[in-house]
Amino acid sequence: MSAQPASTPANRPVTVSAVRAAKGATPLVCLTAYTTPMAQALDEACDLLLVGDSLGMVIYGLPSTIPVTLDMMIAHGAAAVRGAKHALVVVDLPFGSYQESPAQAFRSASRILAETGCGAVKLEGGAVMAETIAFLTQRGVPVLAHIGLQPQSVNALGGYSARGKLSPEAETILADARAVTDAGAFAVVVEGVVAPLAARITSTIRVPTIGIGASAECDGQILVTDDMMGVTFGHVPKFVRRYADLGARMKAAAADYAADVRARRFPGAEHLYAAPKPTAADA
Repeated sequence: MSAQPASTPANRPVTVSAVRAAKGATPLVCLTAYTTPMAQALDEACDLLLVGDSLGMVIYGLPSTIPVTLDMMIAHGAAAVRGAKHALVVVDLPFGSYQESPAQAFRSASRILAETGCGAVKLEGGAVMAETIAFLTQRGVPVLAHIGLQPQSVNALGGYSARGKLSPEAETILADARAVTDAGAFAVVVEGVVAPLAARITSTIRVPTIGIGASAECDGQILVTDDMMGVTFGHVPKFVRRYADLGARMKAAAADYAADVRARRFPGAEHLYAAPKPTAADA
């Protein structure tokens, strides 16, 4: 099991304050979880579980995160919370549920907190979302910010390529990190930026950075669990390390099951319910 964030015993839930206090300490371990069984499986190893809008692609086979709805996030967020006893559960605000205004963001975030029981919400955007982050945090909504590559803005950004390669864009992303920190975010996801910039952001801001496709010098790391476990098929992002190949094992198990069914080897006698033995009264 990973070392716990500052002030968090292994048998106690991780809080927003503990995550914030982990800056510069043992790196935060973060993964995604969209269901109760997955949250149960990951809970002990993780400090933070993110119910990401990536569920649209991973669970529903959607082409992007854009079609994900608030109701979908709430349903999966509640499921993950039911499975997590230790890790802090954070739920994404989906596209269109917060960009219109701070008031819209608060309505969406308050629904998520009330209907899932999660500990915080996450939203994408840098300086442009600073006012919204401040509005939420001043009203008791903990916010995990997300800068760099922002999947909800992929159409405007022109793809999933790494960010911050050139100086003007790098300075903008660094300014975004400062802005969301000053607005009250308790931590910042830094996605898809070149490693030197991610390290610079980490050394500059006073709250933890959680990297994905960024730098090992970030204060924590997150991956989509299904990518890390080898359950997703097709393209594997450069920044993903496969720690298992469960997809291949699932295919093999399904093939073995199919062979046994077709050969009538399953179910066997040990899997069947026996009829009661006749008694004298039945004679």
